[in-house]
Amino acid sequence: MKNQNIICFAKDWQEDPTSNNHIMLGLSKHNKVLWLNSLAARNPKLTSGRDISKIFLKLRSAFSSLHRVNDNMTVFTPLVAPYPYSRLAQFVNRIILRLMLGRLRRKLGMKHFQLWTFLPTSEPYVGHMGEDFSVFYCTDESSQFTSSDTRSVVDMERKLCRKADLVFATAQSLVDKRLEYNPNTVLARHGVDYHHFAKALDDSISPPADVSGLKGPVLGFFGLIHDWIDLELLEEVARRRPNWNIVLIGNSLVPLGTLPELPNVLALGRKPYDELPAYCSVFDVGIIPFKVNELTRHVNPIKLREYLSAGLPVVSTPMDEVSHFAPDCRVAGNVEGFIEACEDALSSEDSRDTVSARMANQTWDAVIDAVGKEVTQRLG
Repeated sequence: MKNQNIICFAKDWQEDPTSNNHIMLGLSKHNKVLWLNSLAARNPKLTSGRDISKIFLKLRSAFSSLHRVNDNMTVFTPLVAPYPYSRLAQFVNRIILRLMLGRLRRKLGMKHFQLWTFLPTSEPYVGHMGEDFSVFYCTDESSQFTSSDTRSVVDMERKLCRKADLVFATAQSLVDKRLEYNPNTVLARHGVDYHHFAKALDDSISPPADVSGLKGPVLGFFGLIHDWIDLELLEEVARRRPNWNIVLIGNSLVPLGTLPELPNVLALGRKPYDELPAYCSVFDVGIIPFKVNELTRHVNPIKLREYLSAGLPVVSTPMDEVSHFAPDCRVAGNVEGFIEACEDALSSEDSRDTVSARMANQTWDAVIDAVGKEVTQRLG
């Protein structure tokens, strides 16, 4: 797909990269993209320091100039009411967004445009912005996040699927459900920034100082630590295998309890994306310790492909999408099975180069090429 104008409702640009970032960055190579920072996926809590900080950050961003990511991609923070389920807020926001986008489109030369969204809560605005074509890119069962108003999100997403000209979903289970609402629903599994994570195999890469002195096997995790992470599982593994190290990288939005107090557990907090390959070079196994529930059942974890691109064997709790990566990804549903799977991974005879090479064709470029062809076909 080339020479198209795309306006996109997505998460906040400055947060850790997800499929939102990778897809839009890839499309911006040949198309003009205006990224709109998150409209809010839930009502803010005025008692939450994190929510208050986000509100002030958005206010500051809204009064700043456009942020240019590259020659074809611009980020803007719309100043809208952060109450996604309020009919009054939706009405006011429609007016604000329509006027704001009109001004930005004139400034950026985007007379005709496609409207893409990764957010179910954008449903009230799709079909009202003057777009020629609309795309819903579904990456999660969003109604199952504990912060969501489940009934409202289910209703919004159902309406959004019916409105959209095309729906992409990142797991087969997500596709199957959305086909009920839109026959133009297509599977688009995640890709990977392969060359970035394959740097972990470079002999010249230096181990980060905070993990360079670890003795014994290292089980590594990176990503947001939220209520879908099975902290009890991790604690049991750490206690039963005191000679193993568990390294956790990522912001934690839930209390870690006594886990960081264990001598073989390192909770390092968030690290820049550019540093993750260096940490992977120290890991012996990449782990995905998600709780098994209705949210995670539909997840297609990006970190799976990132671990594998770094040459790491992976151990995960059960998810439909990880089953495609056997034998490089082992699956276990309880503590005993998880430990056994890690032991099996640690004794694997496959070299890290071999594991990594199997991911070389699963790049974001390949995904974006396939997605672009689907859109172009429907545009005629």
